Amino acid sequence: MDEIAPLIEPQIPALRRYAVALLRDREAADDLVQDTLERALSAWSGRRRDGDLRAWLFTIERNLFLAAVRRRGRRGADLGAEVLEQVPDPSADPGAALGARDVLAGLDTLPEEQRSVLLLVAVEDLSYAEAAQVLGVPLGTVMSRLSRARTRMRGFVETGRTGLLRRVK
Repeated sequence: MDEIAPLIEPQIPALRRYAVALLRDREAADDLVQDTLERALSAWSGRRRDGDLRAWLFTIERNLFLAAVRRRGRRGADLGAEVLEQVPDPSADPGAALGARDVLAGLDTLPEEQRSVLLLVAVEDLSYAEAAQVLGVPLGTVMSRLSRARTRMRGFVETGRTGLLRRVK
């Protein structure tokens, strides 16, 4: 255990950011990270020593997230208006707060496959190859999903939430 902690501890902030982005709930994100670390420690002896530790941990976390979504059924993650309450105080910079709300709302409209690849590449700074490894898909699929996610997000932010909802209906 003494040799494992220095390898895993630096990865925890990134795992937490990804979990918060997926779940939009800090407590649930902390639980997901905890489950990820427990699973990683229990499977430590079976992991590939020459493999990418960061990608392996993100894979575990994403698989646990998807398993929870499947258990909840087709309704997906429970996201309420309180999610938007976590955006910075609008009195400090109203434009920035509105932009952040647009981005969060836009992320919620993306299919899970596009949201995951966008978060891994744009937020967690994984390479396309690392994201492909985490998601278990070919490199071209990552590139395609990322392109579609960026296009949808750009359209969402440019037209605003109401504009996008009108186009989707």
